[in-house]
Amino acid sequence: MRDVYWVGVFLGLGVGIGVALAGILGGTRLRFAVAAVLGAAIGAGLGVAFAGLEDAIAGGIGGVLGVAGARQLVTGTVRRGGTRVATAVLTALAGLVLAALAFVPILGFLEGVAVPTLGVRLRRREPERYAGLRSLARD
Repeated sequence: MRDVYWVGVFLGLGVGIGVALAGILGGTRLRFAVAAVLGAAIGAGLGVAFAGLEDAIAGGIGGVLGVAGARQLVTGTVRRGGTRVATAVLTALAGLVLAALAFVPILGFLEGVAVPTLGVRLRRREPERYAGLRSLARD
C-alpha cells in the first residue's frame, strides 16, 4: 500500500509541475510542447531522485497531463484579455497548490484524472468559429 501512495504522490507532483510550467511557458504550441517535455523530465527526475522507477514514470506522465489540462485554460485566459504575467503567476500558484495536495492519499490520482478532464471540458465549451456575414462580402 505504501508503494501505491508514493506513485499517487509523484503523479500529483508531476501534474502540479505541469500546470505551473504551462502557465509560465505557455502561449504558443511550441512553448506548450517545451513545457510538456520539461514537465515530464522534472516529474521523472523527482521520481528517480527520491523513489524508484514506477514513481519516475508516474511523475513523467503527471507532468504531461498537467500541461495538457492547463493548456486550454491558459490560452483561453490570454485570448480573452488576461495578461500573460498574471496568468503565469496565478497558474503557477495553482500548480503549487496541486503539488501540495498530492501528498493527501488518493488526491494525486484524482489530480491525474481531473486536470485533463477539466481541459477537455473547457475545450468543448468554447464556441466554434464561423465566417458569419463575412462570407457574403466576397461577392
